[in-house]
Amino acid sequence: MLWRTDSIILDAATTAAARLGGSRAGDATHTVAAAAMDLSGRVHVAANVFHFTGGPCAELAVLGAAAAVSDDPVMSIVAVGDGGRGVLAPCGRCRQVLLDLHPQALVLVPGIGAEPESVPVRSLLPRSYRWPDAPAPRVVRFAGRYRDAVLAGRKTATIRFDDPQGAGPTTFAFEDEHAEGFDAVPAVVTSVTRKRVAEIDEQDARDEDVGSVAALRDGLRGHYPGLADDDVVEVARFSLRG
Repeated sequence: MLWRTDSIILDAATTAAARLGGSRAGDATHTVAAAAMDLSGRVHVAANVFHFTGGPCAELAVLGAAAAVSDDPVMSIVAVGDGGRGVLAPCGRCRQVLLDLHPQALVLVPGIGAEPESVPVRSLLPRSYRWPDAPAPRVVRFAGRYRDAVLAGRKTATIRFDDPQGAGPTTFAFEDEHAEGFDAVPAVVTSVTRKRVAEIDEQDARDEDVGSVAALRDGLRGHYPGLADDDVVEVARFSLRG
């Protein structure tokens, strides 16, 4: 089931794509619409521009549209084809651009059934090249249920798998299934430790505000199906800013 933020951008892109396939029928200049939501909950919409000399995909066009309005990072994005083609997966170039400039973004892609699926952009380019000088904002996504524990100082660590973290200033983005945007909180990742799941200890459980190591491992396996004892995770410890 799509979260509310996903449904909002899907509706926006679908509406724009329907216009491209209607009043502009037969015009191959604009055939795909994209919508993106930024950290402040603003929705941006754009279309591709086809030309024999080359032109931007809708996803790149909407990144430019978002940048013209705000410096906020893009949190979610979707492209929809005209003529009722539905959700389209981004091309290779768009995947690389999104990964480099907005690595925290979730991308709607065609699902197995009728409903699209929301996936992290990094999952679309496994073992990919990462532009070392990319000016990407630092954002850590959290489910909204962790907000109170983080703000109260009970939860001072987060354990991530295949979700690279780095020490330094960042923004925590709390999101809820039914919310229409994100709750942004400035924070600092103070340290990042790599360890195997089997090496998770009581200190990790306390910092995660979880009752026991066993409960913490069970929770991680629920979030990351198939997570094995030998898999390497990152323990990111943090504090809040301001």
